[in-house]
Amino acid sequence: MLTKYDPDRPPDAERWLAQDEMQLMDIVQRYHRREGITLLNERAHAATHVMVENQAALGEKTPVAEAIGRLMGEGMSRHDAVHAVGAVLSKHMHQARTTGVPVSRDAYYADVRAVTTDRWLAEYGPGPDD
Repeated sequence: MLTKYDPDRPPDAERWLAQDEMQLMDIVQRYHRREGITLLNERAHAATHVMVENQAALGEKTPVAEAIGRLMGEGMSRHDAVHAVGAVLSKHMHQARTTGVPVSRDAYYADVRAVTTDRWLAEYGPGPDD
């Protein structure tokens, strides 16, 4: 069972995927509190981390792990790379909520494959403490 999370180190995929998602959200929240990172909505932020880590843990079944690695190769920390993919995910989820049209997996994956450090910084930039 996982008890700690560090977004700058990939969690063991098998252990991560075997853990209850609510427990994962709790350990992600504890990480941010330990680091003194203030967030507007801790729960939503933690949920996004968990969703991105879940997808990364699936390996080649999604483009997320490759995107995180590519973004890190562009100079991002792993934590920021998780945020960059999380921003893409959040954009697609927001569109689904506001339009009532389900998220297109193909469109989401295409955007994950297209995200770059420069594009993410131009659109979102890093958070004030993150």
